[in-house]
Amino acid sequence: MSLSPLKASARHRDGIAIIDLQGEINRMSEEPLNAAYADATKQEVAKVLLNFDDVDYINSTGIAVIVGLLARARNDGRSVTACGLSDHYREIFEITRLSDFMTIFTDEENALTDVPA
Repeated sequence: MSLSPLKASARHRDGIAIIDLQGEINRMSEEPLNAAYADATKQEVAKVLLNFDDVDYINSTGIAVIVGLLARARNDGRSVTACGLSDHYREIFEITRLSDFMTIFTDEENALTDVPA
């Protein structure tokens, strides 16, 4: 099974930086994720939303990459939320306790409604 490497892009909506993720999140994902975070935070923002709608797969090293991003955002004084996780990955985030460090929403609209800028 061949999955696609992570593509990560940044955009802004309602004063929140959104990082759209597409493909597989694994050990090779650190560079594109960090580059998208840097792009997203060029503008001064307090909140970053990770959009997992188009993520195919996350492995344990991918979880570690996400933890690294959470640590970086925390050091920068930014909160991180997530949306678009499948039920399976939502459960993984709960088991690994990532959900203790970021609020998880079903979709982008709910995330933007519930987390004002």
